[in-house]
Amino acid sequence: MLEEAEEIGRRVRRARLRLGMPQADLAAALGKSQGWVSKMECGQIEIDRVGLLNAIAAELHVHPNDLIGRPYTSSPSENQWQVAASSIMRELRRYDLTPVYDGTPRPSAALWREMTRLHRLRDAAANVAILRVLPDLLRETRALAEVATGHEREEAYAVYAVCCKFAHTAAHALGHPELIAMACERAAWSARLSGDAVMPAVADWMRVWDMWATADWSDALSLSDRALNSVQDGYDSGEPLAVRAWGSLQLRAAVSAARGNRVAEAEERIGHARAAADRMGERQGPPVYDRHSLTFSQGNVQIHAISVALETGEQTKALAINRRTSPALVAALPNSRQGHHHMDLARAWLWDGSRDKALVELERAERIAPQLVRNHPIARATLRSIVYAERAATREKLRRMSDRFHLDG
Repeated sequence: MLEEAEEIGRRVRRARLRLGMPQADLAAALGKSQGWVSKMECGQIEIDRVGLLNAIAAELHVHPNDLIGRPYTSSPSENQWQVAASSIMRELRRYDLTPVYDGTPRPSAALWREMTRLHRLRDAAANVAILRVLPDLLRETRALAEVATGHEREEAYAVYAVCCKFAHTAAHALGHPELIAMACERAAWSARLSGDAVMPAVADWMRVWDMWATADWSDALSLSDRALNSVQDGYDSGEPLAVRAWGSLQLRAAVSAARGNRVAEAEERIGHARAAADRMGERQGPPVYDRHSLTFSQGNVQIHAISVALETGEQTKALAINRRTSPALVAALPNSRQGHHHMDLARAWLWDGSRDKALVELERAERIAPQLVRNHPIARATLRSIVYAERAATREKLRRMSDRFHLDG
């Protein structure tokens, strides 16, 4: 792992040379100096923001995973998830063919109970387990859609769309771009057939995430606004699932704006999301089942505000927001979101000059969501930065001690 930054730099250099692009041109496109690009290609600078990684990849016309070597090399047992991913791909490819399913598919109510199980796995960031469940579930759900009619058929397509969303999330976490793209496409297809007024906006929410890989920040914002408009009436009337989707889309838009250097807009979007979370908190009555699997709450708004501050390079602001955030709000979040949050705090403390606090936060993130954190490029970049800094500090201490001991003589 210590050589990972150097290998990333070499991949950037190879991709740049393949296009015949001078360092100066890449630097100008990124708003950096040629010296910065040179150091980055030599592995002396970490690419420690997702927006920056995606922007570099977009300028070089490659996928970000091509630069960071993701999925990361690991043991054969840790790579078994790719078997399940291939099975999911097979099911998604034959989406419009007669399903191959032995027996009678369960009714949609039973399939929704399976979604509750997947929610728990998602909240625990158990992405490999999610992928293992999905092939059979996609097959059965598609079989139900084939034989059912009316509302039951629509519900089968709604379940299929949410299965695609789970595949999409797990594929992002583990690094499988082909599955990411196909899951997004199939989610949009099944959402249109679901009869669920909010589901197409959820599919757009997924698509916005995919636009980040190519640094299409403006398009991501345009798509977010289109999706927001599609659920605006439901939001205005206080329909709980529409409010949840509306708030989640505003958070997506806030990150897109921050990565596109539209700082004021990012702040405005966070404000809109906070208003939606407040509306959810004020709602009376029994809790509404989150059939769209959208994690949205006041705590989620706060941790996104921290992420947005970091995307604009404002670690002091990020740490200040964290100090004002109730620990109870963060503790109420699923492990997957808590893992992301503590990764962000690790990065903030590192940039603020406190490697010890950064390491504490990174360890906490790994403890909460190990599968997520070990496969996350920013967590790996943060850890490398800590290790390199510690090695440099140790070398400097040894040099000074050697001078005092006159070892050269």
